[in-house]
Amino acid sequence: MVYFFGQGRAEGTAAMKDLLGGKGAGLAEMVNLGIPVPPGFTISSSLCITYLESGQFPPHLRRQVEQAIQRTEAATRRVFGGTERPLLVSVRSGAALSMPGMMETVLNLGLNPATVAALAAESGDPQFAWDSYRRFIQMYGGVVFDVPKDDFEAILQARKTAAGVTRDIDLPPAELEILVQEFKDLVHRTTGQSFPDDPSDQLWRAIEAVFESWNTRRARDYRKLHNIPDSMGTAVNIMAMVFGNMGEDSAAGVAFTRNPSTGAHALYGEFLVNAQGEDVVSGSRTPKPIEVLAKTAPEAYRELERVARTLERHFRDVQDLEFTIERGTLYMLQTRRAQRTGHAAIRIACDMVDEGLISEEEAVARIPPNDLEQVLHPTIDPKQKLDLLTTGLAASPGAASGIVVFNADLAEDLGKKGDAVILVRPETSPEDFHGMVAAKAILTARGGVTSHAAVVARGMGKPCVAGAQEIVVGEAFDHFSVDGRSVASGEWITVEGTTGRVYAGKVALIPPEIGGHFNRLLGWADSFRHLGVRVNADTPADAHRGRDFGAEGIGLCRTEHMFFEGNRITAMREMILAQDAEGRQQALAKLLPMQRSDFEGIFRAMEGYPVTIRLLDPPLHEFLPKEEPEIRTLAEEMETTPEEIHRIVNRMSEINPMLGLRGCRLGIVYPEIPAMQVRAIFEAACTVAHRGGRVQPEVMIPLVAHVREFRQQALIVRQIAEHVFQEKQITVPYLLGTMIELPRAALTADEIAREAQFFSFGTNDLTQTTWGLSRDDSGMFLPMYVERGLLSADPFMVLDESGVGKLIAMAVKSGRTSRQDLKVGICGEHGGEPAAVAFCEAQRMNYVSCSAFRVPIARLAAAQAALAERGTMMRTQATV
Repeated sequence: MVYFFGQGRAEGTAAMKDLLGGKGAGLAEMVNLGIPVPPGFTISSSLCITYLESGQFPPHLRRQVEQAIQRTEAATRRVFGGTERPLLVSVRSGAALSMPGMMETVLNLGLNPATVAALAAESGDPQFAWDSYRRFIQMYGGVVFDVPKDDFEAILQARKTAAGVTRDIDLPPAELEILVQEFKDLVHRTTGQSFPDDPSDQLWRAIEAVFESWNTRRARDYRKLHNIPDSMGTAVNIMAMVFGNMGEDSAAGVAFTRNPSTGAHALYGEFLVNAQGEDVVSGSRTPKPIEVLAKTAPEAYRELERVARTLERHFRDVQDLEFTIERGTLYMLQTRRAQRTGHAAIRIACDMVDEGLISEEEAVARIPPNDLEQVLHPTIDPKQKLDLLTTGLAASPGAASGIVVFNADLAEDLGKKGDAVILVRPETSPEDFHGMVAAKAILTARGGVTSHAAVVARGMGKPCVAGAQEIVVGEAFDHFSVDGRSVASGEWITVEGTTGRVYAGKVALIPPEIGGHFNRLLGWADSFRHLGVRVNADTPADAHRGRDFGAEGIGLCRTEHMFFEGNRITAMREMILAQDAEGRQQALAKLLPMQRSDFEGIFRAMEGYPVTIRLLDPPLHEFLPKEEPEIRTLAEEMETTPEEIHRIVNRMSEINPMLGLRGCRLGIVYPEIPAMQVRAIFEAACTVAHRGGRVQPEVMIPLVAHVREFRQQALIVRQIAEHVFQEKQITVPYLLGTMIELPRAALTADEIAREAQFFSFGTNDLTQTTWGLSRDDSGMFLPMYVERGLLSADPFMVLDESGVGKLIAMAVKSGRTSRQDLKVGICGEHGGEPAAVAFCEAQRMNYVSCSAFRVPIARLAAAQAALAERGTMMRTQATV
């Protein structure tokens, strides 16, 4: 249950992350590599969930911890609770997957009136000893006793004001001694409990608090966002303290072996002289760039560079390091895989291939597909006239505009309503995490590029400017001021995380240009993947954008979207309001050239690639006006009365329109509608082909439940196609298929496949009809289902493989028993979701289709799925 590390040997290794957590495994590996690490031990993460469920520790844990403390005492030649050379320890969390800032830490544990006197005598520096004691009570009081951080800060600020100093480290020993007692009094007033003096009691309460921090709101929110299982638990790392706050020859810092924002190959980070690590990451003081350390402590800096090189080469990945310099000597407190922006991840992967550290396959496999979204961040239009408010540190790239919000809860509430918000804080803390998730960008007055705000923002791919020191947030948190200007809550600002600049007002943004490393990485991905990747595109502009992102065709062209533009909606409404087939045909004749023109543009944009066009799907009432002024206008245009429009609208209304007259049912009731659309498709295809273009139309009949429905609509398609080919004196090859979006269609796929040449799974409606959920209404309760653990994820966001997935797998298998060359794809919102892409690879589908900005993600996810399958096959063969 307990694993010791120290004196050049550790009982764990880097391969034991699941047991030791990332921090514990990293500490063990550094010790085994001969890197200077203070001795200590790790309590296994396997105990976390057991403790949280039972409220008790296993009987033998206390004895193992006592033995580990004795080994740590021997390694340091100190005594835990001793009145000479006292051993102080840190107590830190550490899950197998990094969750920076989400769980708890306690430093300087073991201090009490006797040990603080011993520490002062040993160091010869009472100010250092009492500063360490007040830090301990402040951290322990917040972590173990839940005393609000602001209450401690208010007392600290009052004490600094009374002493006439501005920095914590400038308080003299006498003032710090008073402050310690005031902090203890605060704990007693708030909790009714005395602050513990027994180091053993302190330790066990801290261990409990770290385990319990696994279930704090911020930790749960972080796991939910990053798909980390709740069952993982955290380890507890207990390590002998080394002190960065022992004077001007001591420091604490955070470093990355490469720049986590840009990927540049240079040591990157920050440090503070005469400080502890919490000062650096909390943002309470603005740190100095790591380069300055080369001048102030050159020997320690050279040692840090050596350690950074050693660790990066050993792990073959960028490392996130924490270090302390105690009176000129460097100690490493952490190494873990560094979180990085999408931009940095791509550059680092390509550079490491060039350096021979990793293979092209590893480069493709190690980048989370969703990180590519960060590369597609918008930037500020350079033509804009900008009103610069202030400049801070460029903490996370990208640009965003939004209204100023100072409170995380309000940011979350407004975000749920669809408002664009910028969260502005003096500094963020883990308690602000839910507001950061909702915000478009984050702006802080304090902190550096390794502060909580910066690390979390980079992990989420949100723009962040940190350490904008000119900003003063008002005491009422209703405005901030900068250089004589005031910006109130609700006013628009723009944050440019790439440069660190903050502008007044809403600024026009432009999409990014991609190339270089991005295209190189995706080129490798394309060479490994089996799945084709198409784009969902309804206009020529959408099609061009999809091609720019590497789409190999259109998997879903929704023809209904074309009818909402300009005067097309008028012709569409004229068709809907017509009293007979002749009237509908007259209105459709007006729409025919418009549809034909759209299809020509799409075919040209997708030169040589397949284009799957879905015939009209939504119920007709969606095209009719709802508001009274629009109804009156339509009545005038149609030369009828508003009452008549109301009568028709009421006649067409349905109790459950998503299961009503829509899809192929519309085509069966009103065959003139698909006849017009099919004619437009093939006339456009023939026109492009006549001009030397290559076209591959695929006509998709929607919402088929029975093979007879498909057969009836397919007859219309084939007859119209032949007529057009004869008229145009050219034949264009095409496929005719259906969208599988109803459970019955999936269950009878073998029958449908005898008629259809391809299936495209519409997972939005298939999820809706399988679950019996309304996409439009389920948002009122599905988040609660996920929050309470009834569902692991929203099935409209993450494919339900055990339910909907079974229907898909069944349909693919039975469909291909009837037609071996059946082309199969997916075109719902899940088409760009990495886990769904892997599922599609496992089903041997031909392609996935998604929105344009998800195309690169799908390309990478498809490659990773193919590589994972290749690895599984190789392991299976090796086992055999």
